[in-house]
Amino acid sequence: MMDEDETSLFAQEVAGIKPLEKSEVYLGKKGPMVDFAARQKAALIAKEADRNHLSQDYVEKVEPNDVLEYKRSGVQDGVFKRLRQGKYGIEARLDLHRHTVAQAREHVYQFTDDCMRHDIRVAIIVHGKGDRTPDPDSQAMIKSHINKWLRELDAVMAFHSAQRHHGGLGAVYVLFKKTEKARLDDWEKHQKR
Repeated sequence: MMDEDETSLFAQEVAGIKPLEKSEVYLGKKGPMVDFAARQKAALIAKEADRNHLSQDYVEKVEPNDVLEYKRSGVQDGVFKRLRQGKYGIEARLDLHRHTVAQAREHVYQFTDDCMRHDIRVAIIVHGKGDRTPDPDSQAMIKSHINKWLRELDAVMAFHSAQRHHGGLGAVYVLFKKTEKARLDDWEKHQKR
């Protein structure tokens, strides 16, 4: 039992509290109405965002005038040489000028996905050299991230800085692996010969 001091203290603490309206009280299983469509949409958006595995953390910095090059094992030297020389037709282009690193990350991931869905073998990504940035520590940030991200993408077989007429050190040629559909098409072409 509470004594008089406790009762008056309690009364002081609860003074000014209004009871909830009946429509605001939810007891038991009759909880508030849940908008499952909104929840499902939010879950799908979160799942889509989670698909992008490109790292956002530390990146090894490259200089504005560095040449970017990478070749997975299994890519023939002649194929890489033709890529490096810009002798393949460019089927798609992504321009990342005036983008933040976060925006570039999203665009590169989506661009790669689009290229694979449309059986694109060779593309170019224009990242800029980043040499006009006043802060020397933030120069070539997009270029540095491109160098890292393209290595992380399974669909990328090789990449190399572009020839001068395609953007030079401010762009990179990207060779994507063949899709299963493209492999079958090639196989059928060679069978008909």
